[in-house]
Amino acid sequence: MNSSGDEDDPFPVDDCLFSETFSQETVYNLMGEELRIRQVFSANLGVAAPVWEAALHLCRYLEDQSVELKGRRIIELGAGTGVVGILAARLGADVTLTDLPLALPQLQANVSGNMPSSGWPSASPTVLPLSWGEDHLKFPSDWDLVLCADIIYLPETYPLLVETLVHLCKKETMVYLSSKMRKEHRTPYFYEEYLPSRFNVELVHRDVKQNNHIYKATLRAES
Repeated sequence: MNSSGDEDDPFPVDDCLFSETFSQETVYNLMGEELRIRQVFSANLGVAAPVWEAALHLCRYLEDQSVELKGRRIIELGAGTGVVGILAARLGADVTLTDLPLALPQLQANVSGNMPSSGWPSASPTVLPLSWGEDHLKFPSDWDLVLCADIIYLPETYPLLVETLVHLCKKETMVYLSSKMRKEHRTPYFYEEYLPSRFNVELVHRDVKQNNHIYKATLRAES
């Protein structure tokens, strides 16, 4: 999702940020899988272009905690390059990757480029547009896991994201959110106020050096 911050914003939308479009491919070895992720840097893609450190933190956390992915129905929000969801699909999950429409070509290219030589162990990952609070009702509400990596940085989207998460989750659904805790973007406020309004929220991992937190959330029972 695009930002509208000022010059101090780490996510500027000034066209000069990526005045020339270029791409690079990076190899990541995660959970025994080798992923080749292409990042297309351009003024249009903006924050959807890079692999953010929070995504790699989330992949490592899922491995460290031996979170079962095989056979699970997973949706990733704000997938960007798709590294988290593609990894889950390589490990046997049934994955749907979502982002804004402008990010989908890069996302689909990375899905196609990372299909195992023997084919996907479960279903081929699905890539779909999803604008929070707008078209979330087109999606089912029966996911096992919802994965979110570095998508908490625009305060105006926070209520829309919570609304979307509520729709996607059944009571057994586990949401994992990995975020760089940017005070200037009120990221801590999302986890302290917005998300707890509808979810049980637990801080499960903290990386002090990278200022990255991972939270686990489950839908609160209706009172």
